[in-house]
Amino acid sequence: MTSPQPSATTATMEPEALAAVQRALAAEHAADWAYGLATAFVKDSLQNALREGATLHRARRDSTERLLRDAGATPVAAEPGYAPPQPVTDQPTAITLLVTAETDAAAAWRAVLERTADANLRRSSLDALTSAAVRATRWRKAAGATPLTVPFPGQP
Repeated sequence: MTSPQPSATTATMEPEALAAVQRALAAEHAADWAYGLATAFVKDSLQNALREGATLHRARRDSTERLLRDAGATPVAAEPGYAPPQPVTDQPTAITLLVTAETDAAAAWRAVLERTADANLRRSSLDALTSAAVRATRWRKAAGATPLTVPFPGQP
């Protein structure tokens, strides 16, 4: 996984890029929470995928917090809880929550990609967008949803 790396332009990150990175961090916090909730509802055969997704979101969250601190910003804190789009009561609704979390993360990282000219930040944003889109596809497959992929992941 490529994590956001400080660069010569990090200290002077454009205000629009800084705001987008903060929103991406908020999406990472929400995804981490969603994975935690889903753990209670997803069957054993999917627990490895669940752990992998949670680990990747935590790593992305941590590296994004470092990037923001290096830029002189205070990283946005996680909320104490989040409202899922529908109640999570079983495996299908838990997987729907995970697809939503990955879709939201992809959209947030796409917004960063669109708002910065910094090559390192663009590279890591593209990696985050791609990773989230792949995980969303895997969760759609686990749910038996069609289509498995969406055109232009992260696009509103």
